[in-house]
Amino acid sequence: MTQSTNILRIDASARKVGSSSRALTDALMERLAPDNIVTRDLTEVLPFVTEDWVRANFTDENERTEAQKAELALSDSLVDELIAADTLVIGTPIYNFAVPAALKAWIDLIARARKTFHYTANGPEGLLSGKKAYVLIASGGTEVGSEIDFASGYLRHVLSFVGITDVTIIAADQQMMKGEAALDQALEKVAAA
Repeated sequence: MTQSTNILRIDASARKVGSSSRALTDALMERLAPDNIVTRDLTEVLPFVTEDWVRANFTDENERTEAQKAELALSDSLVDELIAADTLVIGTPIYNFAVPAALKAWIDLIARARKTFHYTANGPEGLLSGKKAYVLIASGGTEVGSEIDFASGYLRHVLSFVGITDVTIIAADQQMMKGEAALDQALEKVAAA
């Protein structure tokens, strides 16, 4: 593993205690030994995108009212955190075959045209290239990479959409069937990465 100086850590599990995704993320953070960590715990609820947010986002930056700037202030802050990071570390469970709503809310707030991606004649182009992402996933029953896993492929796609294509996924999946062995094996992968 290469050492990164600035890491943005995203924790999406609703569980603060006993969370496998948080345990994986903790183990990875010890290995990375960053100089600077910004932690975004998504149990601190983010707002969902609203009509006012969309209107403000699609208004030219130079023409936004003070109310529109205020509407986008949190999103701007989240984007700035992501831009400043060399490495993104996302710890997430799979809830009902997909990412938690809190993580989806974060994604909706950072996927910003003209800030994290733009459209070209050849389609969308991500503006956050050169970053590394680790996605640490825990699930009770869903096998990561299977046809019922709508989390890992989605996260890989959305990260690529904003320009982050160097993505490593480590999973402690199917813990309801595999028991503690699933987490132990994933922790071994973190240690060996």
